[in-house]
Amino acid sequence: MPDNSIEITTGPSPDAAVIWLHGLGADGNDFVPVVAELTPLLSLPDNKQVRFIFPHAPVRPVTCNGGYAMRAWYDIFSLENFEREDEAGFAEARQRIDGLINEQLQKGITADNIVLMGFSQGGAVALHSGLRYQRQLAGIGALSCYLPLRNSTASEASTTNQHTTLFMAHGRQDPVVRFVLGEQSRDILQQLGYPVQWQEYNMEHSVCTQEIRDIAQWLSHCLSPATDAPVRD
Repeated sequence: MPDNSIEITTGPSPDAAVIWLHGLGADGNDFVPVVAELTPLLSLPDNKQVRFIFPHAPVRPVTCNGGYAMRAWYDIFSLENFEREDEAGFAEARQRIDGLINEQLQKGITADNIVLMGFSQGGAVALHSGLRYQRQLAGIGALSCYLPLRNSTASEASTTNQHTTLFMAHGRQDPVVRFVLGEQSRDILQQLGYPVQWQEYNMEHSVCTQEIRDIAQWLSHCLSPATDAPVRD
């Protein structure tokens, strides 16, 4: 697997996958602890087994951090203004994500049983790559992030994922990716006709307990669409 991604499975024969992308400066280990919190809350058919994949972004200089080299899916020029964007970096990230998804296809997991999600910079990549992927995914999750390259989304997006459910969540007190950027991104996607499930929380740039519950409910729906899976409180 590229970049020695971390894998955790809920059973010996996974037939579903969740590819979870970390944020700027972190690595694939960042969200591994979430699996232990999340899996008991999932309401899936008894025979449904999930492979969680946590890839590592490449190490690259990041402009907004003084050119310091760290794990990053793409370069960020400024945290104050996201208007200037690293198009080449997004193209590279998309190629990596396509490769990760295709690996799961080769292992026998169908695209409609694959969820792509991420936090912060990873969430931006999940939106960018997932909306452009040529096979229908089970879902796209975007946590505490924004829609990148928004002016090209409509023209580049795959019609295959036009009806794929999007889970977007944001902290109202987020000082890193401002809450208003999350709201604007939600509004743009809704105007483009995407089914967005939006959640907001009293938190900063992080993940909270209620958010984990909401993600579990959403994943349960994404990975068992033929059934109305009961929600566990």
